[in-house]
Amino acid sequence: MPSLVFLTVSQPLMSAALAVQGAPAPAPAVEVAAWSLAEAPPPPEQPAPEEPQDAPQDENGEIVVEGEYGPPAGDPAEKFNAQSYRITNAVDQAVIEPVAYAYRDGLPTPIRDGLGNVVKNLGEPSNALNFLLQGKVGKAFETLGRLAINSTLGLGGLIDVAGKPGIGLPYRRNGFANTAGFYGVGPGPYLYLPVTGATTLRDIIGSTLDQALLPFAVGKPFSQPAYAVTYFVVNGLDQRLEVDAELKDIAASDDPYAMRRDTYLAKRAREIAELKGETVPEPEAAPPPAPAPAPDTPPLSLIEQVQLTARSGVATR
Repeated sequence: MPSLVFLTVSQPLMSAALAVQGAPAPAPAVEVAAWSLAEAPPPPEQPAPEEPQDAPQDENGEIVVEGEYGPPAGDPAEKFNAQSYRITNAVDQAVIEPVAYAYRDGLPTPIRDGLGNVVKNLGEPSNALNFLLQGKVGKAFETLGRLAINSTLGLGGLIDVAGKPGIGLPYRRNGFANTAGFYGVGPGPYLYLPVTGATTLRDIIGSTLDQALLPFAVGKPFSQPAYAVTYFVVNGLDQRLEVDAELKDIAASDDPYAMRRDTYLAKRAREIAELKGETVPEPEAAPPPAPAPAPDTPPLSLIEQVQLTARSGVATR
């Protein structure tokens, strides 16, 4: 098997051999200065990147990223509530809103106001009882005075005689949910129910007790289904008309469901705080966006500058 053999020959011997053969001797090797990596200048030091000081680290030096996942704390049933909101909103636009507008525009104002006054008058016993439970004796007696005046002089509550300027007893809505909140009971989870709408666990229980007070304490005719249906329809239409403008603003927002939830919870928090004599600061309005910068215009030429100067000179004469 052929193989290669490498021989090492010194330069004088190689020159002699080439001289015998008649070949020119190779040029002497040029000495090259020795170069070493040790003599190369060191590269410039790069500053080490600074780690954020506020990032929490565990025992192994790893950065721990903390966050929350899932529905908000006050809205654990967010998926159900959001779906219920979409269905209820579709039903509202198709049925409830047209009926509420027909109720507002079809009935004469005195009749519509009279029906609303009757519903408010029927709620006065619950209002007075809860003012008494909250220790507000003066407001409790004022509410009982409204009930007595409107039930007699006001023809069963059709006319709000007690609210006229001569008497000046204003209507103050109250209930068992307010009493619970007054004594520190939290709202509980937020709920959006198909019929009730926006509410909380505390408010739905309190509203049920409010509506059950007269049927339980008095009996007939308040315990009959006709009373319950009439009360529910009239009260529901009145409340729908009260929040009509607010619902339109909510529908125009980026996230109507979250806006409806936040506005309802904020309103209820203000009402409970007012009962306690506290104040809830209003959320600060976001600053208006900065105006967009004007597009860059090319500089005026010399001729345009002369023409502009000439026009301004004529205008000031």
